[in-house]
Amino acid sequence: MKVLFVHSEEDYYSADKPLESFERMQFGISYISSVLTEAGHETKLVVPTPKSMNVVDEYIADFDPGLVCFTSVYSVYDFICKVATRTRRNHPDLFLAIGGPHATLRPDECLSEVFDAVCVGEGEQATLELVEQLEAGKKPSGIPNLCFKTYEGVERNAPRPFVGDVNSLPFPDRDMWLPWVANPLSRPSVLAGRGCPFDCTYCSNHALRKVADGKYVRMRSPENITAEVEAYKKKFPLLEEVYLEVETLGADTRWAIELCSELEALNSRWEVPIAFGANLRVTPNKDYEKLFSAFAKSNFRFINIGVESGSERVRRDVLKRNYSNQDIINAVTTARKHGLQIGTYNLIALPGETPAEFMETVDLNRICQPDWFLLSVFFPYPGTELHDLCREQGLLDSSFDKVLERRRPSMNLPGFSKRQVSRRFTWSPLLFYGGHRPVKEVIWLVTMSKICSNRRTLTLWRTINNWRSPYRQFD
Repeated sequence: MKVLFVHSEEDYYSADKPLESFERMQFGISYISSVLTEAGHETKLVVPTPKSMNVVDEYIADFDPGLVCFTSVYSVYDFICKVATRTRRNHPDLFLAIGGPHATLRPDECLSEVFDAVCVGEGEQATLELVEQLEAGKKPSGIPNLCFKTYEGVERNAPRPFVGDVNSLPFPDRDMWLPWVANPLSRPSVLAGRGCPFDCTYCSNHALRKVADGKYVRMRSPENITAEVEAYKKKFPLLEEVYLEVETLGADTRWAIELCSELEALNSRWEVPIAFGANLRVTPNKDYEKLFSAFAKSNFRFINIGVESGSERVRRDVLKRNYSNQDIINAVTTARKHGLQIGTYNLIALPGETPAEFMETVDLNRICQPDWFLLSVFFPYPGTELHDLCREQGLLDSSFDKVLERRRPSMNLPGFSKRQVSRRFTWSPLLFYGGHRPVKEVIWLVTMSKICSNRRTLTLWRTINNWRSPYRQFD
């Protein structure tokens, strides 16, 4: 059977190339596509934007799929529903299914729309069984992880356990993303594991781990990860860097060091070694000497550290992230000792945060002087503890720009107004780097911060860069 996947980006790069780089690739449907292809089915991907909704109809007319699978996070769900409604109107006989984090956390909301089925949890085996039933001419039913809309109501099927052996899955389908990526030679991400061992209140992992039985946090074997990197390098010989996508590469030090050993051995076979980067969640009183030494030997270029807030009160009481500022400083110091670059993730406008507490975030970054930083305006996603808290406190505001959800404030916090948040967001490069970086560099970063926090200027900037891009030759 032919299966068409539909994915969308709320913050798309351009109408014809919605993904700026391969790091934006969505792993869920990529793995499902590989499982289906391995079973003899044919798949394609379409990535519509508000400016190119008709591309879905074009793909359906050309590809003639028997199943259309949508995926969605909260911020793009309204748009995905519009695309699905248009698809249903133009192709009433097509079977429409939806999965992804939003569908898993809010299946009833999805079933109230035009979708025939909703996938709750991991979708590889469920989608394969759905395809097999449709191909056999059956009315789909009785498939674990899937809820079906019927004339009698809703058929809810029990969840199947999380995939226990993630090494058994084929490597994700990357080829289907090529037509939609602006920079086809950009750094790819390789998924190193599934699930997160932590319970941060701004994240939905605590809810996602409850949707099925079995082990939620599962790491791929170092050999399996290295085999995927090697396969990618053989296909794209110019590959220079890979981002190892995982919630934290330091959760299991023994596993991480084994992975580094495998990557070091792999790099010894290349004339130009591959560089790596990954996330690291700092934990209290941990000595990173041995781990960071292994990173350096295996050619890690950088690590990203989630600071989130420089206020220990906010981290402890609001975010459930229990580590001290000194733990962060020690980790950064050890990383620099081993030649690693550092990026930091930071949040502003957290519920209960004051302007003074955000200045603690500024102070911590001024001490660490990360090579780069990401400052995001906090947004309470449904399915998280902080969403429930913000709803109870009456902070939610439906009139927000989903494209700029992490760049413009959506809540007017008591004592920390939207205007105050916006000003600090825009001027954050000066706050973080002023006096430490050249004036021209800081001015440039502030300018880019201003451009990226306005929809019109962001669109104009991306249009200019897409027009000038050397990768246009690949179109």
